This record gives sequence, C-alpha cells and structure tokens, in this order.
Amino acid sequence: MLNIKSWFLIVAVGMVVTACTATPVAKEPQVNSQLTASPSSIVTSTALPINPPATCPITQPAAVPFTPPPPYPATPPASYVDQFWYGTQDLWTMLGDSGTWSDLPHNESGYTQKIFWWREGYDMSTEPNPALTVTGTRLDASTPPFMASGATNASADFGEAMLMGVDIPTAGCWKITGHYKGHELSFVVWVAP
Repeated sequence: MLNIKSWFLIVAVGMVVTACTATPVAKEPQVNSQLTASPSSIVTSTALPINPPATCPITQPAAVPFTPPPPYPATPPASYVDQFWYGTQDLWTMLGDSGTWSDLPHNESGYTQKIFWWREGYDMSTEPNPALTVTGTRLDASTPPFMASGATNASADFGEAMLMGVDIPTAGCWKITGHYKGHELSFVVWVAP
C-alpha cells in the first residue's frame, strides 16, 4: 500500500506529464478597442487585384507622346514591348502601357523594382553617382516607408541612363517621384501582389 507522500508524488508527476503533453487551446483573437485610425488608413491583408482598380489614377501614354532628344530613339526599342517614354527633356523614364508592376521580386522590405531615368546631356563618365533621388507614396492606404537605394548609372543600346533600385513595402496604388538637379517627374503605378 502506498503512503500518502508517495501518492502525492505520483499525482504531481502525472499532472506535470499531462501539462507537458496537452494540446494548447487556441485563444480567441484580442480586438484592440483603443484603435482610433480610420479603416481606410490601415493596410489590411485582403487580397488586392492584379489589375489596377479605377480608383488608382495610373499614368497612361499621352495622346501626344513624349519624344526624347537625339541620340535617344523616338520610341522605346522593340525589345521593350508595350512600353512608352514619359516625362520631359529634363527628366524622363520608361513606363508600361498597363500601368502595372507585377511579378516583382519580393523580400522583407517589400517588392523590388529597378527604375531607369534619363536626362538630356546626362554623361555617366562625369557623374558616376547621379544626384538622383526617388520617393514613393501609397495613394490608397498608409504603409511602412518606401525605400530607395543610391543612384547609379547604366548603359544600354539606346543611351546612358541613371538607375535606381526601390523597395515598395506593399502592393497597391503608388505615386513615384524622381528628383534630379531641380527637376521632378512623378507617375502613378499599380503594384500588383
């Protein structure tokens, strides 16, 4: 027969074993009743569409397209299907007809995109680190900060360019602005999930 101490020891060990092997009970999610931000300013996890909604004023080709000065081609080379020049001689870029950036690489900082920028007279040999900065603002919700790398230069079969890598923290409707030597160029794109 077990004495009282042995019996308590067996019960205590049994309780420990049961506690260690028991399946945890899922807790009901807690709702913060202190939340005061408006629903439209909160980034939610709801799936965004691949195509831009009508509420996103994407930049589209102009009725009279911008034509860069020589030696740049009047239209983007044929290998850049469905692309158009956008901007002025002071600063321009190449955009897609769809107004959408999709299938972008994704990492912890967001969606990564490289943006090429041109300017009449830009010479990468005299400006290896262009004085170009790029900012971004999401138009349809609040988000973590947009991040841009330092500008570098690039060369292609259609001329020298400035190149900037950006990390866009979330999908959605984004206004991107390039700033270069007192000139500014903005466009709107839909970043698809």
